[in-house]
Amino acid sequence: MARLRLPERVSAGRRDAPLLPAPPVEAVPRVTARDLLLRSWPGRIFLVSAALKAVAAVLRQTPAPPVFDDVLSTLAAAGLAVSLTYFLWRIFILMKRQLLWRVRRKLIISYIFIGVVPAILIIGFFLLAAGMVSMNVSVYLFRVGYEAMVDDIALLAQSAASEIGRDPKTLQDTLRRYQQAVQERYPEVSLAFLPAPRSTRQPIVVGAWEHLDPPKTLPQWLPVEGFKGSIALPVGDGSDEVRLIIRAVRQARGAAGTGHVIVDLVMDDHMLDSLYERTSVKGRSAWLSGGGAQTSPAATAALAAQGVEGRWVLFRNSVTFLDCTTWAESGTREDRQVAIATTYNLSELWGRLTGAQSVRLGGASFSQLLMFVFAFLIVLFLIIQGVALLMGLALARSITSAIHELFMGTERVQNGDFGHRIQVVSNDQLGELAQSFNQMTGSIEGLLLTAAEKKRLDEELRIARQIQMSLLPRGPLDLPGIGVTALCVPAREVGGDYYDFFHLADDRIGVLIADVAGKGTSAALYMAELKGLVLALSQTQRSPRDMLIEVNRIISDNLDSRSFITMTYAVIDRRAGVMTYCRAGHTPMIYLPAASPATAQVLIPDGMVVGLRIPGAAEKFSDHLEEHRIDLAAGDVIALYTDGITEAMNAAGDLFSDARLARIVEEHGHLSSGELRERILREIEAFVGGADQHDDMTMILLKVEHSFTLEAVGVAS
Repeated sequence: MARLRLPERVSAGRRDAPLLPAPPVEAVPRVTARDLLLRSWPGRIFLVSAALKAVAAVLRQTPAPPVFDDVLSTLAAAGLAVSLTYFLWRIFILMKRQLLWRVRRKLIISYIFIGVVPAILIIGFFLLAAGMVSMNVSVYLFRVGYEAMVDDIALLAQSAASEIGRDPKTLQDTLRRYQQAVQERYPEVSLAFLPAPRSTRQPIVVGAWEHLDPPKTLPQWLPVEGFKGSIALPVGDGSDEVRLIIRAVRQARGAAGTGHVIVDLVMDDHMLDSLYERTSVKGRSAWLSGGGAQTSPAATAALAAQGVEGRWVLFRNSVTFLDCTTWAESGTREDRQVAIATTYNLSELWGRLTGAQSVRLGGASFSQLLMFVFAFLIVLFLIIQGVALLMGLALARSITSAIHELFMGTERVQNGDFGHRIQVVSNDQLGELAQSFNQMTGSIEGLLLTAAEKKRLDEELRIARQIQMSLLPRGPLDLPGIGVTALCVPAREVGGDYYDFFHLADDRIGVLIADVAGKGTSAALYMAELKGLVLALSQTQRSPRDMLIEVNRIISDNLDSRSFITMTYAVIDRRAGVMTYCRAGHTPMIYLPAASPATAQVLIPDGMVVGLRIPGAAEKFSDHLEEHRIDLAAGDVIALYTDGITEAMNAAGDLFSDARLARIVEEHGHLSSGELRERILREIEAFVGGADQHDDMTMILLKVEHSFTLEAVGVAS
């Protein structure tokens, strides 16, 4: 419902903006490389630093570079580092923004971090663990095989020493026989007998002894029980690379005296191949290291070079550390370690470890079945991971496709295309969201059409209001001797209230106020019809009663059965100073005489409403219609109004009432008609407060300014 609108206090109402898409946000201008270099402080620092670096490079080429050249170069390098760091950070932010702007990329990256990366880390962890285990196993097998060779050489020396102790006469034959006994297995073995220092026997040598000369004396640190282990001989090229020799020393005691049997075995390529056949681990080169397991820097560099040449990869290479002794005939015993680079084949290593499984099932060993099961599980895991990856990408694509469609739909809607619809391809929450979007755009499109139609209707109603207002008297009402003011405030754009003034013959004035039942367009049309009818009849009917009877007769055939009209018609005879009036069901008329005491009178002559379409309504209308007369004097006030004035309600539902209006007229009747109208409107506005206006408000105020005389001139138009 409309709020109370007063002509003098009407303010320009806010017109709601139409439902149009918001203008696109202005894109952020692209920053070019030139702008980045010339218009940002990191770019300027970069240019200045590059220039200083070039100057420093030129100065450095001069025969006598200045002292500040190094400082200049350092400052330029620092500036370049700062600016390049800033540029790299900008590039990183830009790449991240470009990469993560699309939801699909975010989902794929999140899936990779959640599903793929942990799987890769787990696989990498198990591969690393398996590599470490295989490396340690290879080291263990190599050490076991090497120590077995040491034990064989020690046993050979012990056996030869025992036999020599029992029969020293066949010393050389014994050594040769033992050398030939192990010739096939250890072709590089060398034997020697070193007699006691005070013995008359001569040293005996059997074997090649190509690696070094046979020992002539024994070191002082040699224990009584003898020695077995490894000694390291330098290769001789200045590096830490050494050649290993397995040596065993055992004492031979007999009746003819004592001596020591020395057995050497050179760990050349042939012996390393033999060790590979036993252990499936291939020894390559050896470097002398420091005490413990710490290699020297030279040994570390050599091992790195060996790793490059030998292709250091997982499940292939390892390093074995062996104890060795520096053989010195004088001084104390010095124990060192040798780092041996080894290689192995994982399948051969696994075959040697599982060689003890002799149980066979279906033509395959138990270990082979385990390997088959393990390989099957690996393949199955990879298949599951691949399927999970494909499913994740498919789900991400389905989600992001729906989001992309929604994004494109919002872009189309933002550009004003409310007819765009998103294709619903899934029966899930995203599909429901797409359907909701389609319904929303359809609703918006309907609202826009409704808004456009409403705007058209508002424009038509505005024109209709202008036409209706043009039907009311316009301009100042110039009635000599009578002060006249009037107002008409429709509750809607158009209303059913109507008032008018007619210039009649014999210096008379017709005053009409009417109220068509209802509001809106239909009431306005009936009001326009009533104006034409009254305008015509007022010129032929001198009596207000006769005119209302004729109006009722004519208009009853044209009104809707649910409509009727209330009206009051008065004729002021300026020559006689008399007002004759009739009331056809309309609101009362307030009359305030100027004579004392000035008491406002509420005049309610009898009369029925106009236009009732019921049997006998015409006869009853004329029977009940009364006509009254009032003698007018200077200062008299007459108020005619519609029910929108007296039935104006406040927030509590109370009516303004005829009595309150009569009291206001009585209290302020001394004012002019215009001032009295303002007083009444202010009182109504204060009474109503914030409540809405429910009905059209129309009022006519007449104030007799001086007494009428027979010489009064005609009414000015």
